[in-house]
Amino acid sequence: MLAGHYTAALVAYQKFPKGTLLYFLIASQLQDLLWFTLHFLGLEYTGPKDVFDTTLSNMTVDMLYSHDLLPQILWLAIIFLVGKAVFMSTKIGVAGALIAASHFILDIFSGHPHHIFGAETQNIALGLYATNVYLAIAIEAVFCAVVLWYFFKQDTKNGVQRTLKNKTAIIGLFVFGIVFMLSIATKSFRELLGIPEFDLGFNSNVPTLVITYVTMIFYLNYFLPKFSIDRKD
Repeated sequence: MLAGHYTAALVAYQKFPKGTLLYFLIASQLQDLLWFTLHFLGLEYTGPKDVFDTTLSNMTVDMLYSHDLLPQILWLAIIFLVGKAVFMSTKIGVAGALIAASHFILDIFSGHPHHIFGAETQNIALGLYATNVYLAIAIEAVFCAVVLWYFFKQDTKNGVQRTLKNKTAIIGLFVFGIVFMLSIATKSFRELLGIPEFDLGFNSNVPTLVITYVTMIFYLNYFLPKFSIDRKD
């Protein structure tokens, strides 16, 4: 998943606002942020090299340390300890760990293949990006819609008042995520737009993903807290 993971962070922040939205957003995408870091360290290669040749179905990923099952014990422990130490709350640490765990679980149904530990071990994910990419996107779209519906419903229940503009801004990010995924599901931007071969030094795959993820994190961190409370007392 791409955008879908963020929806879990919104619900966690709604339940535990003292945990800060930024903490939950990072927890929701912890494995992908680790993947990018390990790629640059030469430990998890991602291809194709050129982002303009990339599609969801042809992307090759080595996620041994960031996404395979056994390393999750370490990553969940770290996010729990950070939450507990920074916010002085075991509940927030547990919530952060659960959000990070949800990333792994959701990727089983909509994402790349994941293994117990290494490609030679049992594959424990459906790997739909490679085998049925449109089903993977459909699963993510339905998940986003259901969680966002629940999130806004709870907002109303809690007396949170959001303007139509604010709701549109939040929903729009997830619509963008789904549309973007559909646009590169099986055809690359080079095929769709007839982009010639070139190398400007920044048109590579992972740096572009980093920019996308970081932008989405800061976008939600800016728009989500903008609401007023309807005090009925």
